[in-house]
Amino acid sequence: MAQEKQLKVTLVRSPIGYDKRQAKITEALGLKKLNHSVILPDNASVRGSIAHVCHLVKVEEI
Repeated sequence: MAQEKQLKVTLVRSPIGYDKRQAKITEALGLKKLNHSVILPDNASVRGSIAHVCHLVKVEEI
């Protein structure tokens, strides 16, 4: 059974002061507070969302 690749995404900057769409994207990724981390599957839709808010998050491959 192959292990599916995953990403650990951490919110390191507040979306306050940026476009409201970026705040909605961070919320859709499951990020609620600063330094909050979530584990997400490594797929195209997640990568696309991360690309929109790359200046707000830190991404680590697991």
